[in-house]
Amino acid sequence: MTTDINTLDTEKLAAYLETCIQGFQGPLLAEKFAGGQSNPTFLLKAQSGQYVLRRQPPGVLLKGAHAVDREFRVLDALKNTGVPVAHAYLLCEDPDVIGSMFYVMSFEQGRIFWNPALPELSSAQRVPVYNELIRVMATLHDVDVHAVGLGDYGRAGNYFERQVGMWTKQYRASETEHNPAMETLITWLTVNMPADDGQLSMVHGDYRIDNLMFHPDEARVLAVLDWELSTLGHPLADLAYFCMCLRLPSSTYIPGLAGTNRQELGIPTEDEIITQYCALRGLDGIDNWSFYLAFSFFRLAAIAQGVLKRALDGNASSDQAVQVGEMAGPLARLAVELIEQHQG
Repeated sequence: MTTDINTLDTEKLAAYLETCIQGFQGPLLAEKFAGGQSNPTFLLKAQSGQYVLRRQPPGVLLKGAHAVDREFRVLDALKNTGVPVAHAYLLCEDPDVIGSMFYVMSFEQGRIFWNPALPELSSAQRVPVYNELIRVMATLHDVDVHAVGLGDYGRAGNYFERQVGMWTKQYRASETEHNPAMETLITWLTVNMPADDGQLSMVHGDYRIDNLMFHPDEARVLAVLDWELSTLGHPLADLAYFCMCLRLPSSTYIPGLAGTNRQELGIPTEDEIITQYCALRGLDGIDNWSFYLAFSFFRLAAIAQGVLKRALDGNASSDQAVQVGEMAGPLARLAVELIEQHQG
């Protein structure tokens, strides 16, 4: 058994998978994917084909973090809903196999766009990619969670109140220095919390363009990836989180579109994204949009701070963990600027 987050005991793993996955046949090679700040992800190359393994990092983990078992449950539940997901083969909760809990899913061959500016595409090609991205998000939010067995996947009601409380605690648990903007943000979100409007759906929790696997040649999503932060909650959390990229600088570790000519690029405006999403879901419009955006910045800042703390503790899964962690301060400041513009 290995406790190195970047390697796997492929001989032991292959023997285990041969007993659990029908048709699986070794020998096995494992290659760690770039990225995957939270849960290390590997491409498994076996004689029977290719698979993907996602594992918890070993070591002491924050409560509720790195929930690969929840990811597996979601993939299995969404397989016949119209939401494109990879096929979930198995969940292994026995840490003796590779050193931590993991699951195996199908490998989907396609394209991942790492930059929301889509520099590899033409202006005409970018439009349908964004249309498909929004369509898939709306499809996810329209899933009947009770019908697919996810009615107990999270708590109903007061989603943002609970999320602000939870991520504040997570932030406090990983705080490494005083961040005045984060303190301002925590206070503002608490004071300006909108009343619960009763909307409840599956929310992905990290809906970014680089968490979508697109068809090699078509503007069609083959699989929504990375479900670790998914839960039952308010669908507008996903929409605002995605729209956050419109305000993120292009130079940050998670690149954004701030300062770019989106019209020239063929990328929709925020109003156009909201209008398309509302049309797909039959909504009249969105109130309290500034709150949802500010919350998204706050939540990502808290996540980045957690990555930084793990990096400083020597328990991060990526060499770029410090770069991610350093986003915490700028993200909080961007949110405070957004609030001040709204108040002004």
